[in-house]
Amino acid sequence: MDILILEGDGIGPEIAASCASILTHLNAERNLGLTLERRSVGLATLPIEGTTLPSSVRRAAEQADGIVLAPLSTFSYPPAAEGGINASAEFRNGLNLFANFRPCRRRRANAGADIDLIMVRENTEGFYACRTMHAGSGEFMPDPETAFALRKITSGASRAIAREALLLASTRRNKLTVVHKANVLKLSDGLFLETVRSAATEFPSVEIEEQLVDATAALLVREPAKFDVVLTTNMFGDILSNEAAEIAGGLGMAPSLNAGADRAMAQAAHGSAPDIAGQNRANPAGLILSNAMLLNWLGQRARRSDLVEAANAIELAIDTALSDPARCTPDQGGSATTVQFTETIIRTL
Repeated sequence: MDILILEGDGIGPEIAASCASILTHLNAERNLGLTLERRSVGLATLPIEGTTLPSSVRRAAEQADGIVLAPLSTFSYPPAAEGGINASAEFRNGLNLFANFRPCRRRRANAGADIDLIMVRENTEGFYACRTMHAGSGEFMPDPETAFALRKITSGASRAIAREALLLASTRRNKLTVVHKANVLKLSDGLFLETVRSAATEFPSVEIEEQLVDATAALLVREPAKFDVVLTTNMFGDILSNEAAEIAGGLGMAPSLNAGADRAMAQAAHGSAPDIAGQNRANPAGLILSNAMLLNWLGQRARRSDLVEAANAIELAIDTALSDPARCTPDQGGSATTVQFTETIIRTL
């Protein structure tokens, strides 16, 4: 299987190197048959190739079985017409990676709340301006003092993500919380809710709970243990999953997987942290755990227990390393460097 590792911006190259080291170790130790390729994207390629997403990388992504995308500093990119292409959005839309899974659970004793949930987020539409239009942008200014943003919700995308969430819920506690703002966004979230309710009739054993997004934000703080699988639209899922990750113990440990019918992309939930880039102090756990999710997805799809077992081994190694504060990176109260934490994971494996 071919895995494409894209190094990204900020701390991206450092934590991508951590993932490459761990995957290389597992590949050799367990004979997984993985072919790893590392490429640059983002600000590193802009002055050389005139774009943050070279066409050669696009082609490699289209051919890969799985992609590992390190964080990007998209806020610093020039306009798309000048080469500033958001690789994350391009892959999610272009490869139809419509489902975003963001698990949040406490991994360190006495650090974070008692939480164990998976946020399931529709990935290809919603309020994100780069994902609402076939041509042009979903965000525009008719005059210098006025700005508009369009929200796109379709029954097709809503049904696809609803089925993913319902299938997942049926393997866990048979409970699905559907988060919306249909009291205000009556048409768009109304369509989303109606479609989810229709899909849910095929899963009679799954209990459906509907919650307003603002109420959910409060309940995550007050009663995080009440949630199991949470389904929502793109922007709401982005915000709520970051909140849940921080409640669980820190955004630096938050993994994420973007999946479609043919391939998946591992991508940590956090950003590129340019303020600590190059200092060897970034926490690579989020991206490492995202790699575990990718291996598990590939293993389930190909019915390969060796890949699933490798994914489980990564999870266990992360939990073991985090059990000793001295071996943690600074964001978790330790003093370990990025390289030292990675070496600890490899030794544990």
